[in-house]
Amino acid sequence: MEFNFLAPLDIETIAFINGLSSQHLGSKVVFHGPKDFPDLNQIKIAIIGVLENRGIAKTDSFELTYIRKELYTLFPGNWNASIADLGNILNGDSIEDTYFAVQKVTASLIKKRIIPIVIGGSQDLTYSLYRAFDDLEQMVNLVAIDSKFDFGKESDPISATSYLTKIILDEPNNLFNYCNLGFQTYYNSQEEIDLIEKLFFDAYRLGDISKNISISEPVFRDADLVSVDLTSVKSSESGNFITFTPNGLNGKEICALARYAGISDKVSLFGIFNHNDTKQESVLIAQIIWYFIEGFHYRSNEYPFGNKDHYLKYIIPFAEEELVFYKSNNTDRWWIEIPFISNVNNKLKKSTLLPCSYEEYLAGCNQEIPERWWKAQRKNMV
Repeated sequence: MEFNFLAPLDIETIAFINGLSSQHLGSKVVFHGPKDFPDLNQIKIAIIGVLENRGIAKTDSFELTYIRKELYTLFPGNWNASIADLGNILNGDSIEDTYFAVQKVTASLIKKRIIPIVIGGSQDLTYSLYRAFDDLEQMVNLVAIDSKFDFGKESDPISATSYLTKIILDEPNNLFNYCNLGFQTYYNSQEEIDLIEKLFFDAYRLGDISKNISISEPVFRDADLVSVDLTSVKSSESGNFITFTPNGLNGKEICALARYAGISDKVSLFGIFNHNDTKQESVLIAQIIWYFIEGFHYRSNEYPFGNKDHYLKYIIPFAEEELVFYKSNNTDRWWIEIPFISNVNNKLKKSTLLPCSYEEYLAGCNQEIPERWWKAQRKNMV
């Protein structure tokens, strides 16, 4: 029933794809055409377009044809996962109708263990992706690649610049953690930056990401949902001169972040938003999607925590407690244990593992408590 919200690709796009060679990606994807809908039983990744743009623009005119043409003329890597393009979710009579359709379609795919890649208009659609986890009865970790935090006034209608407030305030509140990657300080008020700290959320400045992009890898390893704001990429790299952005991530960095998101065993929903509807930016979007799919094919299935025989355990004593780290023998990746605290009404029912970096392990050896561990502890006590 939910897939009735999906409109097939137009005949012109299908004809373009059919004209590609057998080596192109387009020849290895199954499509929702005018006459048939893909069999989802073997599908691992589903691409969905959402033509909703009213959260950022006065007009709802929007087009995704350029992105698909750029994507399907790329050549795939050594991939074996089945990919489907399920077409587009059209605009509802109201923006709330579109939110409902996006939520239902993505929730159904997640239940089938299919990862949706959502190519959307305005970033307020992130709220619908977040609500897709409601039926799964789990806490959600959201990572946004964005130059802004997208807070708004409680009384403001939801938009691409205020959706995070609605996520935080609306019931049921399933948000466990929010992490922003690439924020630019001059786009965010000091009150907003302070609020991120007060809520024990995580945020990494653009300069920190550009200096050492690997610090973002553990963040993605713990994410359920990743939302990309394309205006976080500087215009000289994205081709977006409609919303001019002099500073931001470069093309290589945004693709590396997409690959980290794909590698994560936990990421089950990936969205790309605030596209300016130009041919130039479509090239970058196609490559972002390509790198996410490439990362997916390098997943190691280390999450949730598997056989402990495959890990080395390191215990670091402190004055009043101890830090417990685990290192994978397969990938050399690190985790730190967040203990269950029985005398508080926390959100964890048992000890859990928080992905971390080797540098955070070294900091622990120097008797420094990793900041993300400290914040995770405080959130459990709320």
